[in-house]
Amino acid sequence: MPLNFDKYAIKGNEFVRLVAEELQIPLDKAGRIIRTVFHTLRNRLSHEESFQLLAQLPMAMKGVYVDGWKFDKDAHRINYLDDFLEEVRHEDGRLAAYDFGDNMRTRHVVATVFKTLNYFVSEGEMNDILAVMPVELKVFIKESIGGHKFAL
Repeated sequence: MPLNFDKYAIKGNEFVRLVAEELQIPLDKAGRIIRTVFHTLRNRLSHEESFQLLAQLPMAMKGVYVDGWKFDKDAHRINYLDDFLEEVRHEDGRLAAYDFGDNMRTRHVVATVFKTLNYFVSEGEMNDILAVMPVELKVFIKESIGGHKFAL
């Protein structure tokens, strides 16, 4: 069976487009934001949980998720939502102020990525991710996804 890279690109572009449309931002900025949130998330999940999430991501998003992954590092635990948001901005580096802004804007942007992620992975996988999150982040993610898959 030949690889169908066009199909992979379509699903990856759909993910980016959903984030861009929700935030009303250019596609390149949406792509950076997704990468940053994915990297922050993967640095908080165990390797096993990351692999389970990867199995459900569109092929192009798998590449975004693993890009630059220092696999020999263990998951770093955080306890508070604000710590996660700070890590997101830190991960984005020089463009953090442009991509994420203040805490209120960062919350909205990160919530949009989780909302989109919820569309692409199973409810069971989202529950597995929630199970390993600290209480504040768990509540934030649940509120972000509204407990539902969102329709296109």
